[in-house]
Amino acid sequence: MSLAADSPVSSSSGEDFAAYLDTELDSKSSDSSPRGPEEEQREAAAGAESENDVESKRIKRTKFEELESIQDFVGSTSDKSLEMSLEASSSKIVCTHPGSFGDMCIVCGQRLNDESGVTFRYIHKELRLGNDEIVRLRNTDMKNLLRHKKLYLVLDLDHTLLNSTQLMHMTLEEEYLKGQTDSLADASKGSLFMLDFMHMMTKLRPFVRTFLREASQMFEMYIYTMGDRAYALEMAKILDPRREYFGDRIISRDDGTQRHQKGLDVVLGQESAVLILDDTENAWTKHKDNLIMMERYHFFASSCHQFGFSCKSLSELKSDESESDGALASVLKVMRNIHYTFFDELKESLEGRDVRQVLKTVRKDVLQGCKIVFSRVFPTQYQAENHFLWKMAENLGAMCSTELDSSVTHMVSTDAGTEKSQWAVKHNKFLVNPRWIEAANYLWQKQPEENFPVNQTKDK
Repeated sequence: MSLAADSPVSSSSGEDFAAYLDTELDSKSSDSSPRGPEEEQREAAAGAESENDVESKRIKRTKFEELESIQDFVGSTSDKSLEMSLEASSSKIVCTHPGSFGDMCIVCGQRLNDESGVTFRYIHKELRLGNDEIVRLRNTDMKNLLRHKKLYLVLDLDHTLLNSTQLMHMTLEEEYLKGQTDSLADASKGSLFMLDFMHMMTKLRPFVRTFLREASQMFEMYIYTMGDRAYALEMAKILDPRREYFGDRIISRDDGTQRHQKGLDVVLGQESAVLILDDTENAWTKHKDNLIMMERYHFFASSCHQFGFSCKSLSELKSDESESDGALASVLKVMRNIHYTFFDELKESLEGRDVRQVLKTVRKDVLQGCKIVFSRVFPTQYQAENHFLWKMAENLGAMCSTELDSSVTHMVSTDAGTEKSQWAVKHNKFLVNPRWIEAANYLWQKQPEENFPVNQTKDK
């Protein structure tokens, strides 16, 4: 059978393609199945199914189910989603091949050699969609979401929503945790889980259950992790045991299009409506304007060691973040503000609004009205404007300067004994350490200056 010649291009029905695929599978199974003895052939003629027949039907049934789910996903039951057009010269209907399942067009069944577009492995490992179809799906989904006053939210896992450690990396001071784990059978009620089959323990960040529940009212949510797919799926079962929040929108490093990078090309949402919550800025080099940086959650000792901290972990201290004032509770307030501004304050039409501009505006309100001078923070004055703290402060709405004058409000210093630090004290300016800026960045509000004192160091 020639796929190019016999594909049911003119059909707009999933049943026709299913029949076509059925014929193809029949021919393949008959070619590859060994012929049995005469007795088996007589039994087959009488209506009894051989094991090969059963297996063949199982394969076909699975293929039909996969096809139907993919066609439902791209909306193939509507005239628009079939993406067919008439050739003016011959009036012949031509399929534009909006996507493929393996090497087969999801609409007409024709074999395709072109590998353009993007593979959506998290939806199905063999599903590839063309660029035009991706644009159409995003536009359609965007309109639907906006009608329901929702945006998109892409959530990192590790150090953002939870913290995991290999059992072999647990310290003696963490051994007590093994007797305090919750049951995976009812994951919705627990926060500390032992995954023996993965040789791992996972701790959910405080407030994560409330965060997901309330965020789901404002956003369609994705998981996007640099962990492998097996890990991503297990974490999703713990975070969302009833599949209320994420569905199949679980993306792992195995599903991305670039190594060691995350990208919105595999997210079926328009970039102008996507917020990202992650603790690693470098993972999103192309989408920093969509990113809300999270302070890392270091519950286990191995997590602290991974990032070069020599202090005791929360688990070793038998402590944890605050439910009401922790990172997730703080960022939820920010997200509510962004959502409200996007839908209720902007004057542009919904289609013309951009959440990245809203994010930038909300961020600049954090240190608005502050004028900052730095002392003994940067290696040299020449590098000051390129330093991440200088840029961070400006992104938060502060004005940064190297000059001392009466308009300065804050001196950020690592040493209270410097000339600039002493000037700040003399002129009743706030003297704070660099963590004051970082805390404002993570918590999205100006922090009490008295909580960030500067110690005097001895000159060598």
